Amino acid sequence: MKKIFKYIGLPILAVGMLWSCENLDVPITTQLTPDVFPQNSAQYIQTAGPVYAAFRGEFSFAWWWSQSLTTDEAIMPARGGNWFDNRNYIAMHYHDWTADNGIIGSLWDWSSKVIGTSNQTISILNQAMPEGAEKATMISELKTMRAISYYIMMDSYGNVPLDTVYGDFSSHTKSDRKVVFEFIEKELKKAIPNLSAASGITTYGRPNKQTANALLAKLYLNAEVYTGTARYNDCIAACDAVINSGLYAVEPRSTYLQMFYPNNGPQMKEFIFAIPYDPAAVSVGFNGQMYHSRYDVPRSERAKFGLPFTPSAPRSTLPEFYANFDDVNDIRNKQWLTGLQFMNDGVTKVMVTTTKKGYDQFYTGSDGGASYTYQVDLTPDIVLRQSVTLFDLGNDEIAWNMGYRNIKFYPDATSTSRNQNNDVPFLRYSDILLMKAEAILRGGNSTLGQTALTLVNMVRSSRSTSAAWTGVTLDDLYKERSREFTQEAWHRNDMIRFGKYEGKWGFKTNTDTYRRIFPIPTNALVLNPALIQNPGY
Repeated sequence: MKKIFKYIGLPILAVGMLWSCENLDVPITTQLTPDVFPQNSAQYIQTAGPVYAAFRGEFSFAWWWSQSLTTDEAIMPARGGNWFDNRNYIAMHYHDWTADNGIIGSLWDWSSKVIGTSNQTISILNQAMPEGAEKATMISELKTMRAISYYIMMDSYGNVPLDTVYGDFSSHTKSDRKVVFEFIEKELKKAIPNLSAASGITTYGRPNKQTANALLAKLYLNAEVYTGTARYNDCIAACDAVINSGLYAVEPRSTYLQMFYPNNGPQMKEFIFAIPYDPAAVSVGFNGQMYHSRYDVPRSERAKFGLPFTPSAPRSTLPEFYANFDDVNDIRNKQWLTGLQFMNDGVTKVMVTTTKKGYDQFYTGSDGGASYTYQVDLTPDIVLRQSVTLFDLGNDEIAWNMGYRNIKFYPDATSTSRNQNNDVPFLRYSDILLMKAEAILRGGNSTLGQTALTLVNMVRSSRSTSAAWTGVTLDDLYKERSREFTQEAWHRNDMIRFGKYEGKWGFKTNTDTYRRIFPIPTNALVLNPALIQNPGY
């Protein structure tokens, strides 16, 4: 199932390149034009491929970094100067980023590329495909992908330019966030009748009807943040459309962890829309990779997970976030590496041999070069032992073992590179149930005989053997969302909606509310003089 988008490559990208050029001064002996390519169903699918390749591009990088490192979910300090990277990661934690931050710039570039590639592909297929159901479905899929990308831009930057015409290279001013919201809503509603009603292998990696409904639910749940007007009953209606489809189910406790394993895919009944990853696939012009093991697995545990490379392990969580995992009977606890480490047999200790100075760089004894062997012990606290200014823990074993690590996207021992096979969900069925529960708690009407409490217990009963809850508050629901969607890049969105984004965690004390949206990157301002910087920046 990891070969779904293997056909994406240079020949198809070349189509767009050729269609973009005019008045060539060289003789043309071969030309791809609408009367030559694309000409049939297989070629139409190939033509659409670059949109999905582009979306996969920075999904696990700029999107993840910006949505998680800005919260209490994840922190990425330097260790002996490693991962300082011009303060890119530090700024995410401190909430003191600028318009020149590389992560924020990459996020803008990536979402813009998906929108631009979608515009181009829609233009090509509108000319090449005959009218009919096949065309209506494919164009609707592409417009849904464009709507998803506009959702990401609007959520991250607030007011953004609307551009849906391929070949229009004029400067576009920013549209009000409410206008962009209405555009996304309209595009999704128009797409739904033409999108496939099926799920599973036939539509995997491409949007179907319930992808659009699930994104509408996400849009409506956050409507008060985006537009100032609550839309909770609309959120509930969109959730009900997904529920009534009967296509999805909450993954049982016994297979919850496997939902994120390297061999996951269309067989996962919770995946409404997921991004397929394949280490063998080549993405031209985009990153297109998924490196969670590289960032999350301690370098001392390469052998434990059978990795073909030594992981860097700079990323961990904060004690404040890990405190949400307080139910000993919850299967979701097992996605974390904490405390003393053992091999997968649970008995053999993970041991490291170094020197006394290598274990603790601040060791002052005269025998600092003496051999020292210890069992790896991951500690919860992050301590800036080497430099507060440089956000540096130090370059010794103590530093490299600071912070609990998340291995939800389980390390892939089958890959010959740092890239993993694990597909990454963007929208899941458990999110539908918890969004509906939240909308009800915030004032929406109960439907289908479901209350906020019954909906939350539907998820919890498949995660924990503890007794069902007898009541639920918004704060309870926030913690449940933190447990359920760890590492899935929704935590910033949740923190803003629950009014927690200006809180204090780790070393972050900044409470500026304007940082709920990112600045327009400097390079974007240069390329488009019509853009105006966001307030506060």
